[in-house]
Amino acid sequence: MPAEQTMPAENEPATVPTTAFPDPFQASSRPRPDLVVHTRHTDTRAAVCALAGDLDIEGLEPARNALHDLVARRPPLLVVDLGLVDFCDSSGLNLLLRTRVAAIAADVGFRLAAPSATVLRLLELTCADSVFSLHPSVDAALAAPL
Repeated sequence: MPAEQTMPAENEPATVPTTAFPDPFQASSRPRPDLVVHTRHTDTRAAVCALAGDLDIEGLEPARNALHDLVARRPPLLVVDLGLVDFCDSSGLNLLLRTRVAAIAADVGFRLAAPSATVLRLLELTCADSVFSLHPSVDAALAAPL
């Protein structure tokens, strides 16, 4: 049974055991999932970029490179599959917004498919859901008229 704790006397500093609260600046012991990027092209030359993991500032580079390269190839349509994205921060949202702008400038159709609940919540909170063409699945995004 733990010993009874007493309040510190007046003008006496209170001490908190260092294990009481996690240090927010200390690296998490939980391994962060790497962002996995997989691209493919359909028979109609549409490009599909599937992302899996955390779309955040720490792992953004593979997605940035893949999306930039895909827009540069100018497929008629680029679909980003977000079904396996566990987390998306403001840098991930910014990447999606910048890719949309680049796709429009290159005359490439741009759609987001199957956003996870976490990503959908971010899109709704930021009103970005009204900017993107959102679809419940990759197949639905590919089938929608240009």
